[in-house]
Amino acid sequence: MTSGAADSVETADLVAHAALAVSGVVSLHGGAFGEVATYLPGRRVDGIRLTDRICEVHIVVRIPADLPAVAQAVRARVAPLVTVPVQVTIEDVHVGEREGAQS
Repeated sequence: MTSGAADSVETADLVAHAALAVSGVVSLHGGAFGEVATYLPGRRVDGIRLTDRICEVHIVVRIPADLPAVAQAVRARVAPLVTVPVQVTIEDVHVGEREGAQS
């Protein structure tokens, strides 16, 4: 992973944007008690936990979807952004169309 506070901010944001760009990912998920987050000055990035040993990405997936394929796609998209292993957890599923989609 990168070093320095500014780099951590940039990395957390890049990881979040990369995960959300994967088809089927509806949102990031902060865990059952909101414990999954990267804490930054004045804000937090929910659903992303960056440490010097792992990058955790917790997501909500729109179904129907191939859940393992979505998790692998997130892992593949995030891995080049960090120097630690990427762990993807599907925390929840969302049934139906993306919010704001027109019928």
